[in-house]
Amino acid sequence: MPKPTAQDKARVSELRSLLERANRAYYVDADPIMPDREFDDRLRELAGLEAEFPELDDPNSPTRRVGGEPIEGFTTIEHAVPMLSIDNSYSRDDIETWVTRGRKAIEGDIAFVCDPKIDGVALSLRYEKGSLVHALTRGDGRKGDDVSHAVRTIRAIPLTLGGAPDVLEVRGEVFIPDAEFERINAEREAAGDEPFMNPRNACAGTLKNQDPKIAASRNLGFRAHGRGEVSDASFADSFSVFIERIADLGLPTPDMTWSCATVDDVVDAIDQLFDEQGELPYAIDGLVIRVDRFDQQRTLGTTSKSPRWLIAYKYPAERKTTTLLSVDYQVGKTGKITPRAVMEPVLLAGTTVRHATLHNFGLVRQRDIRIGDTVEVEKAGEIIPYVVGPVKGERPKSAKRIVPPDRCPTCDGPVEIEPAEAAEDPERETARRCVNPQCPAQLREKLIWFAGRRQMDIDGLGESTIDQILASEIPLNSFADIYRLHEHQEPLLGLERMGEKKLENLLAGIEASKSQGLARVLAGLGIRHVGESTARSLAGLAPDLDALLAIEEPMLRPKTLSIQEALERGLPKDPKDRIETGLGRDTAPVVHAFLHSEAARAIFDGLREAGVDLASREFEQQAVRSDSPVAGKTIVLTGTLEAMDRGEAKDRLTKLGAKVTGSVSKNTDLVIAGPGAGSKLDKARDLGIEIWDEALLLELLGGGESG
Repeated sequence: MPKPTAQDKARVSELRSLLERANRAYYVDADPIMPDREFDDRLRELAGLEAEFPELDDPNSPTRRVGGEPIEGFTTIEHAVPMLSIDNSYSRDDIETWVTRGRKAIEGDIAFVCDPKIDGVALSLRYEKGSLVHALTRGDGRKGDDVSHAVRTIRAIPLTLGGAPDVLEVRGEVFIPDAEFERINAEREAAGDEPFMNPRNACAGTLKNQDPKIAASRNLGFRAHGRGEVSDASFADSFSVFIERIADLGLPTPDMTWSCATVDDVVDAIDQLFDEQGELPYAIDGLVIRVDRFDQQRTLGTTSKSPRWLIAYKYPAERKTTTLLSVDYQVGKTGKITPRAVMEPVLLAGTTVRHATLHNFGLVRQRDIRIGDTVEVEKAGEIIPYVVGPVKGERPKSAKRIVPPDRCPTCDGPVEIEPAEAAEDPERETARRCVNPQCPAQLREKLIWFAGRRQMDIDGLGESTIDQILASEIPLNSFADIYRLHEHQEPLLGLERMGEKKLENLLAGIEASKSQGLARVLAGLGIRHVGESTARSLAGLAPDLDALLAIEEPMLRPKTLSIQEALERGLPKDPKDRIETGLGRDTAPVVHAFLHSEAARAIFDGLREAGVDLASREFEQQAVRSDSPVAGKTIVLTGTLEAMDRGEAKDRLTKLGAKVTGSVSKNTDLVIAGPGAGSKLDKARDLGIEIWDEALLLELLGGGESG
């Protein structure tokens, strides 16, 4: 049997890395980096190399996602941390009772985080030293069935995690996406088989099928929403931080979350989720409400079957008929324009209902709802009414079609229709959004986002402070106005709980944020299609904002720059270090158009006038990376570092172009070992990997900073 050459080994490694990045881009980031055909071609090439050279096989290879041989039976394994069920609520009163009980037990305020309750199958993923070791169903809560054979085929679930704690258990929900469910049932009917009744039961049956090829063929999805055992207590101190950390590791997290401080906030989240559930690719049956801080969760504890710090709001429904009189429009925080029905009053679930959501204009067209129709209205729980559809047999001749707005009804700004092909097929429209970032309807949420920790990180400018300022006469009508708040110190001191020390900290936080750099600014503006990662990539293309604006749209469009384009920008020559723009054929034109719009020009001019630094830290770091001795190397940190913590060391090494992972393997280039290093150091010695102590690390970092 032939032995693999160095070129063969390099190609296998390259293909695995590329395919895993493609899986993450598609299933986690929702921003594909290659067409399906190209993905399949690369997967076949990798499978061919693995078949030719069996010694290159790896249980975590992307080829394993197509499914292996059927298993003979299920193994039952005890959960390290029990997987308990969730208590349900059905009304505002239930939520108020739960919140009051929690505050009494905590003896103080509680922050909550809400996310969609996916109608799927609960799953616990256990990673040890960065590798997925098993996936368990809930079972009886104490023990679950090992369904790893099926879960390894789910492309949304990473098989390895770089930089994870030694033990990391992630709980979440497996589901069959709605589109996949329709496809599966169509194929079953065509084959003469009975269609599945609902996605949840089909998903449960898929996981328990002993043939993993069945799971591979059904394109299951996954969203993480909780934790089990975590070996590193410092990994996260709250649910919101935990979700951020595992998202950074490449795990798919909830599509929507809400931070709530009051029952009214929770009700608003229930209302918004109900309005926007049609945008989710899976079925939901409610909203999960949980206490955010883990120390408060521990204080509240659990009953024998469910946590006291967690509750679900379920959506029961009652349906009646009434007359649709007119339609008005509501603009949400993301710019989404939602049609709202104005109806003859009808008594529903104990209250009089005059308004109800119509979800989106695609559904209005699809269900052919017209003004003047007799419509069926449901009210989920005791909160949210919506129009189900018309009673067409009672339609009057005077009924009029509902015409969607082509300009924002609040600011008269331009409107973007989703998806892009909706113009050719109106019924495929899932959302219609105002794309003016200065639209008053969006202002509050934009300001909160801009000031957030992962954007401009303005200490003291949280949600409650912004709400108070907006309710006062202090001008706060744009991002630039944040940097003029120092001109209004006297009225600021008049705000509730705003003492001199707090105001001093707020103004210091605002001043410090001016030096965050271009990437943070771009991430903070709430630009459509531009998140934190894409903002960093865009900033990496140019030394400052003006240079970025000089780049023509086609240059933003490719997933990676060519080597020649990289050289022209003075970027690293190595192809693996090319800058990924994160934008594609459909998204690059939208982003480019915004960056060159009048609204964007006003934003940038205002920030520049306020003294906000619009230079790119990411572009500056390219020169440092290209000269760094660790650029392109895979590094593992182990043991205790005395001069800094591992997080800081990882961040600084990453800025020098290194890839920092959590486990030692044959692909590791360097291990940095401090006191107390254990098995990782032993393995590095066995593999002959270069080992540094902290003194060498500090010498490198000192040189990197001065160079």
